[in-house]
Amino acid sequence: MTELYYRTCTELVDLIRSGELSPVELMEETLRRIEAVNPKVNAFVALRPEEALAEAREVAKRLASGDPVGPLAGIPLGVKDLEDVAGMVTSFGSVPFRDHVAQTDSVQVARLKAAGAVVVGKTNTPEFGFTGFTKNRVYGTTRNPWNLERTPGGSSGGAGAAVAAGMVPLATGSDAGGSIRIPASYCGCLGLKPSYGRIPMGPSPILHMAGTAVYGPLCRNVEDAALYLDVAAGYHPADPHSLPGPGISYREALSAPLPSLK
Repeated sequence: MTELYYRTCTELVDLIRSGELSPVELMEETLRRIEAVNPKVNAFVALRPEEALAEAREVAKRLASGDPVGPLAGIPLGVKDLEDVAGMVTSFGSVPFRDHVAQTDSVQVARLKAAGAVVVGKTNTPEFGFTGFTKNRVYGTTRNPWNLERTPGGSSGGAGAAVAAGMVPLATGSDAGGSIRIPASYCGCLGLKPSYGRIPMGPSPILHMAGTAVYGPLCRNVEDAALYLDVAAGYHPADPHSLPGPGISYREALSAPLPSLK
């Protein structure tokens, strides 16, 4: 049997919806796993345990009362430290920003939270996300959980390491020149760089500086990436380059029949 902390998002959501697993139990196990593993790996650089447990209890309450919950109900989420979570520091891995507290959620974080995901904390990144390894003067070096002498890549190295180490099943990343794809390759998880404009970037002046940067997930399999896209994709006025939604469910498209090549 797969350990709880290595389950996919879709498996965990099914367990939660069926009543076999409580969102609170999942969050408690997530926090225990982070406490056990993160000191060696340094994937997470800031946590919000009390808030995460309170939000998990709210998901459990909605399930118990029969109220609707989103497609990511109760899923623990890591957010890259180039992206805003209201009330948390967004340091960009840079000393001048080490006390910069975000006032609002990024569009992507707001959509994931509205779908039921629960933000556990922020994951490490090199300064401004500009290198293919993850090290900065604010939070230090992130290590590859498969070999602590190796790098998890970058710039979404904290996200890749957190997923690979079983700390969270889903983490946000961003990618202009490989910053999702490199950590996914080094850490052995799934990373997706969506098409430019598919996921709204606003508000993020640092990432807009990169020109071709896009948000995307680090997760366990293709179905989880499709689930993420169903939630996060679509136009938002905060990003004039963002695109309308595709009009289909990515997750449902995975099981659609393929036409013959002849």
